[in-house]
Amino acid sequence: MYIVIVIGLGLLSRTRITPEFIYPYLGDFFYAVMFYFIIAFLLYKSPSKTVLIISVLICYLIELQQILDYDWLIAIRKTTIGSLTLGHGFLWSDMVSYTFGGIVAYGLEHFVLRKV
Repeated sequence: MYIVIVIGLGLLSRTRITPEFIYPYLGDFFYAVMFYFIIAFLLYKSPSKTVLIISVLICYLIELQQILDYDWLIAIRKTTIGSLTLGHGFLWSDMVSYTFGGIVAYGLEHFVLRKV
């Protein structure tokens, strides 16, 4: 349920309603939050810190693969689903957004959602 909500927020963040000054970062923030909840779902018995580390590392690896320029990888990135999942072009600001998104998701899950 949380994953679907975060995906919706992430897609919504790519619309005109998002303020221009956070537009470049908000989608990546939600991307990290989504991965946090996916990993939390898959590793539901794992500590929150483990989920945080794994989910942020996955985001980092996805960002780092953008440095690669293999023809088959570029072809995947040109598709809609490939573009949404793999992105285009490495940016250090994305790494910061992933870190912040993972930490916020950790706090939300660890301090708020577990008490509900």
